[in-house]
Amino acid sequence: MTLAPRSAPAPGTGRAAPERPAVPAPATAATPGDKAPLAPEKPRDAFFDNAKYLAIVLVALGHAWEPLYATSRSAAALYIFVYAFHMPAFTVISGYFSRSFDVRRDRLQRLITGIVVPYLLFQTAYALFRYTAGDTPSFSVSLADPWFLTWFLVALFIWRLTAPLWRIVRWPVPLALAIAAAASVSDLGSDLDLQRVLQFLPFFVLGMRLKAEHFRRLRCRPARLAALPVLAGALVFAYWAVPRMNDAWFYHTDSAQNLGAPWWCGILMQLGMFACSLVLTACFLAWVPGRRAWCTALGAGTLYGYLLHGFLAKGSRWWNWYDADWIHTPWGAVVVTLLAGAVVTLLCTPPVQRVFRFAMEPKMHWAFRPAPRSGAGGGTT
Repeated sequence: MTLAPRSAPAPGTGRAAPERPAVPAPATAATPGDKAPLAPEKPRDAFFDNAKYLAIVLVALGHAWEPLYATSRSAAALYIFVYAFHMPAFTVISGYFSRSFDVRRDRLQRLITGIVVPYLLFQTAYALFRYTAGDTPSFSVSLADPWFLTWFLVALFIWRLTAPLWRIVRWPVPLALAIAAAASVSDLGSDLDLQRVLQFLPFFVLGMRLKAEHFRRLRCRPARLAALPVLAGALVFAYWAVPRMNDAWFYHTDSAQNLGAPWWCGILMQLGMFACSLVLTACFLAWVPGRRAWCTALGAGTLYGYLLHGFLAKGSRWWNWYDADWIHTPWGAVVVTLLAGAVVTLLCTPPVQRVFRFAMEPKMHWAFRPAPRSGAGGGTT
């Protein structure tokens, strides 16, 4: 089977990677009318914070390697390798922390302040950035057409709203796979990036089905040793596939027909890539440290690194940072890799979080009605 050659993504379908996967909502101060404060915040799991930090670094590296794709087969192989699992890993973790999501008041408020508000602000900020950088001739904001990185915020909003449904159906993962396969052969347009939302859906639903013990089993010594030849084999395959495979399959932004393949190829690719991405995600998680490390605290700031590094990722193309010849040498690629990792690490640090918390995690108590007093009912007359 011959797949279509690599082609540039359609405008507005930038490569991204994810919003900070959801974590248990921290305890907040009691709102007016509450009889007692909420329960103390549970300690964060170092494993998941480490996993989120390492995944966001891979996101930044993927964006840094993209301009090197055409001139370096090694960079292209690393790019394909990373894109095969970094977004699925984020999505699985997001699903795991959305297992108990329901329409409870505090969770709905968190959905608005932690996802909707950042989406609105960054969709607008990116539109202004594109206009001032000369990428678009006029300034306009389209809330129905996520741009570049903001698609994951839309996806997480939709996935979480459907979480209660996935808890009651009999075969949630096969059903989600069927929906993803149907999406891969359908022309869904660009509204809310539904093509990508639905094709990544199985990873979210699978994450909802996982338990803590599944992640613990991945970190045992036999699993870690088994992961090494699998990861090495995947790198070799990626190197082989560079001139033979259209990398757009990894973005899940198009139907098979739009990629120049027959419709049935979309179904096979959806199922095959789900299995491949799941195996590589497991191998990645097997090597994530379970103890606190220097990077653990940065796991709480991955949303900041994710959304903020997008300005540099796009600006580097528009301002021709990659035009220098030395960047397209082996040592230049190493420098680009180190810089990308350092920058996204800096953007996840507590000082950056404090500066941009108003946009990423606003409290917005003023926007919500006070919680009703326990036992206070509406008496009738």
